[in-house]
Amino acid sequence: MTVGQIVARNRRARFNYSIEETIEVGLMLLGSEVKSLRSGRASIGEAYAEARGDELFLVNAHIPEYGPAEPFNHAPTRPRKLLLHRREMQRLAGKAREQGVTLVPLNLYFNDRGRAKLELALASGKRSYDKRETEKKRDWQRSKARLLRDRG
Repeated sequence: MTVGQIVARNRRARFNYSIEETIEVGLMLLGSEVKSLRSGRASIGEAYAEARGDELFLVNAHIPEYGPAEPFNHAPTRPRKLLLHRREMQRLAGKAREQGVTLVPLNLYFNDRGRAKLELALASGKRSYDKRETEKKRDWQRSKARLLRDRG
């Protein structure tokens, strides 16, 4: 996957969830949403994907209104349809129905061709002791890098 210009990143996702698999999906957006994204204003920190019928939707992603498109603007937190192959959609929706498995967005970006894409992860929630373990590993890596930098 080649990531172009990153618009929004869900930084807490890898801390709160253990990522099992990632997939790149497209988004069905309105013109004012694309303009707003190109100006680099979006938030996917509270967003998730859910299955509605035969389709997947990105819910709770905040793309602010675009000022110059005032009379024809979009709703900032409306559900946005995700674009992917039907088999992939059915497979992800089936896994999302399992207990404790969620579809979490990791990155929202424009690819090399200028299309808005979303990196979606199939994730399961971490327990508090898993989060502490992750924190310990991160602190140790930071300390190790500091020691190596000071010695060399």
